[in-house]
Amino acid sequence: MPHSSTSSPRHLTVLAVGVTTAITLTACGAHSDTGATREKSASTTSAGKEKTTFKLGEASPVQESQMQRSRGATYTVTPTKVVVGSKADMDNSGLEQEKEDGPQVPVYVWSTLTHKSGKPMALGDMDDDLVVKTDTGQRTRALIVLLGQAQWPNCPAFDSDKKLAAGQSQRICTAFLIPQGQKAAAVQLSQGFYSKPLEWPVKS
Repeated sequence: MPHSSTSSPRHLTVLAVGVTTAITLTACGAHSDTGATREKSASTTSAGKEKTTFKLGEASPVQESQMQRSRGATYTVTPTKVVVGSKADMDNSGLEQEKEDGPQVPVYVWSTLTHKSGKPMALGDMDDDLVVKTDTGQRTRALIVLLGQAQWPNCPAFDSDKKLAAGQSQRICTAFLIPQGQKAAAVQLSQGFYSKPLEWPVKS
């Protein structure tokens, strides 16, 4: 995710975090509770089974923050639109890719974050567990720009430190990087190591 506070030359340092190990990494910078297990609530069907698959535009079950600064606050995440960018978008972003990563393209995920109750909560904490899964099964967290700010068409950067109070919502765009040639198959919301992630399939 292109979150940063300092400007830099044309070439920016970028880190794309894959979700393939047992190490918990945040997608929006360092938080005081990085690596903490999140307690997530889940909706249930009439049969009593947890519902984990949703349509784009359908809100997640209410989530509970485990961040120290907003512990106990509740919120929902509603992915609404997914757009795969082009090589030209990547070339014009200002990012300098690592050669070993191979060609990559951006994926833009639009979501609505809604604060439900409790202490004010930062936008960056609400979208911290979003993941894009590709058609090959690769899972990638949001883009982290270490220096400067990437530029994406129709996907403006947002202030990840902005806080919402109960009842407030904000629509944001988050950028991910996937290997060129792969497709975005789903948006996921991680539920920790022991629970299945929530998933919003992307129709091709």
